[in-house]
Amino acid sequence: MPGYKKILYSIFFCLTIGLSIVVYWKYYFTFSEGYRTGLIQKLSLRGNFFKTHEGELVLSSIVSSNNIALASEKFYFSVPSDSIATILQNYEGKQVKLHYVQKNNSICWRGDSEYLVDGVTEQSNTK
Repeated sequence: MPGYKKILYSIFFCLTIGLSIVVYWKYYFTFSEGYRTGLIQKLSLRGNFFKTHEGELVLSSIVSSNNIALASEKFYFSVPSDSIATILQNYEGKQVKLHYVQKNNSICWRGDSEYLVDGVTEQSNTK
């Protein structure tokens, strides 16, 4: 009987370590990071149980001569920090440069998006 206990403890230990590695890789490992520049279109606080800051950045790919975006796409992101969210609220409707990290999956208390914004700077519209 004592041999079975040792085998069961070994299996339990291996499963615990394996599960810990998978959880870390799926939810906490930084897959990529970078910058996106565009116009802050929306920033909202939403969620049923966990209120998180969610935003949209309009990325302009083609701009006319009078600075009107002709073709654009949206970059959806979450902001885990309240202080960064406050700064972003002040920049709503303005050109900004966001620093983000991308996780493999989202967690409900961290936001809906796998893109997490952790830095922001205002961009000037002059050339």
